[in-house]
Amino acid sequence: MPQPYAPQRYDVITMGRIGVDLYPLRVGVPLAEVDTFGRYLGGSPSNVAVAAARLGRRTAVITRTGQDPFGEYLHEALRAFGVDDRWVTSVEDLPTPVAFCELFPPDHFPLYFYRRPTAPDLCIREGELEREPIRAARVFWMTGTGLSEEPSRTATLAALAHRAASGTTVFDLDWRPMFWPDPAAAREHYAKALAHATVAVGNPQECEVATGEREPHAAADALLAAGVELAVVKQGPEGVLAAHRDGTRVEVPPVAVEVVNGLGAGDAFGGALCHGLLAGWPLERVVRFANAAGAVVAARLACSAAMPYEEEVEQVAAGGPVPPDPSIPPPSGPAGGTRPEPEERVP
Repeated sequence: MPQPYAPQRYDVITMGRIGVDLYPLRVGVPLAEVDTFGRYLGGSPSNVAVAAARLGRRTAVITRTGQDPFGEYLHEALRAFGVDDRWVTSVEDLPTPVAFCELFPPDHFPLYFYRRPTAPDLCIREGELEREPIRAARVFWMTGTGLSEEPSRTATLAALAHRAASGTTVFDLDWRPMFWPDPAAAREHYAKALAHATVAVGNPQECEVATGEREPHAAADALLAAGVELAVVKQGPEGVLAAHRDGTRVEVPPVAVEVVNGLGAGDAFGGALCHGLLAGWPLERVVRFANAAGAVVAARLACSAAMPYEEEVEQVAAGGPVPPDPSIPPPSGPAGGTRPEPEERVP
């Protein structure tokens, strides 16, 4: 049962997607041939809350699950990661979503969402929101997926409006084409969210959906013009560009690691970005730290269970090796307990 709201404000509250990730324990194998999976908490804003909690921040997530065993698992997982689940409620007639992926490093990770007829996290209603904790949070994080359907769209925009740009309000552009009829349908709603956000984070494709601009510097300028104070453009192998309204602009190169699964890197980046902004670090240090956090998770199997602690991020940021992967399940047969090894893809 949700606990009564504690008056101590949260460092980070995220809002939006949650689900169960079922990731293969074999790399380089088509999903049709995978026979062993690891089960993990998933969903980008939920992973961001986990990432920030791993870095010592008081976090909570606003979302919904199915009223089923997978929903129970997600509550247990959030609590184990130190994320407050008081605003995670269930929807009686919808299943908890699941997502599968294929692992073809270094840059091909097809993702398959099972969220139909709709997902519980898109059923968050404006009247369910406890607005004062949202307004008081030092960082509020929301995503583009939360704008894709009603009633989540209205609830998300209401939460943004209630914050009235207090603290740090992050819009993770989070463009997922399977949740929208086309990019044009998203741009109007993205513009409304950008008007309330202080930080926007996205890759070039996401920036193009939001602003019409894909080139990183032009995209950053367009995001600043849309109302944010800080625009962060993630460019994968080209590194990260961050541009502040005060004229500060930094470009940080990528951190070289052996990629296992790139899907959680952006969420680790997001949690670390929140941590650095809360710490009041200079912008370049914030981005370098977030970049290193993303690299750690890219070198590991899972998303949530792979989120790094601060000392692990600092080790990689300083040029050290990625610490051992804690996200691989313990031995339970021939596929468990060892680092996934690439296999030849069967034609």
